[in-house]
Amino acid sequence: MLKDELRQLLEDVKNNKVEVGEALNTLKDLPYKDLGFAMLDHHRALRKGFPEVVFCQGKTVDQVALIFKNLCGGRRSILGTRATQDAFAAVQEVYSDAIYHQQARTIIVHRGEPPVKKGNILVLSAGTADIPVAEEAAITAEIMGNHVQRAYDVGVAGIHRLLDKLDIIHWADVIIVVAGMEGALASVLGGLADQPMIAVPTSVGYGASFNGIAALLCMLNSCASGVSVVNIDNGFGAAAMANAITRMIEQKVDAALTEMRNVTPHLPGCVT
Repeated sequence: MLKDELRQLLEDVKNNKVEVGEALNTLKDLPYKDLGFAMLDHHRALRKGFPEVVFCQGKTVDQVALIFKNLCGGRRSILGTRATQDAFAAVQEVYSDAIYHQQARTIIVHRGEPPVKKGNILVLSAGTADIPVAEEAAITAEIMGNHVQRAYDVGVAGIHRLLDKLDIIHWADVIIVVAGMEGALASVLGGLADQPMIAVPTSVGYGASFNGIAALLCMLNSCASGVSVVNIDNGFGAAAMANAITRMIEQKVDAALTEMRNVTPHLPGCVT
């Protein structure tokens, strides 16, 4: 349940549009619901601005479907990550409008009105092999309510490809950089851009890349300032952090506009 949903429910009770018993029935599963094998956090949207995301890997297809069934009662879309085609088929039996992004391995069930776009997030990948992780990040950022642009296969092996993207680099509020091999793209871009940057090492590479550990260590040891790093292949985690930044920007802007509206009528010469 989101804050606006809870506020509307309380207003409806206050105005006698909703019976107290009906409201209690709506709130009975807050803050969580026990499914036996999972404790669904229905307060997540109130705290974080987006409902709990379903990590499908390791769960049975029946568990995934039941979790989606119990999460999709609100007015915000639900996202599942690391999902197989079989898990999607099980969810689709419950919600025929579910969408599967095969490359990103994500399931989405859309509910309610799309959120108002609040921030600009750019997702770059060093190579084509990094795109699945980059797409997980991009789709997550989009469903959380951000404008997202993509620039793929712009790694340091052909630096001119990156330099051709300076316009959209400057457009972004937050940049997510996805790279395997030696993970150098994060350091290079960190020296070109002044926005917050989130680096995602991927498990792409030959033997000595150690399934992403080489890229992880390279990114952690970046000499460029302002580069943060998430876990290997964690496109979702990068997008969640980027969304937290754009959400904070939105809140600060809204607070500033409210303050301006409160102050302006009291300024000399202002007419209300």
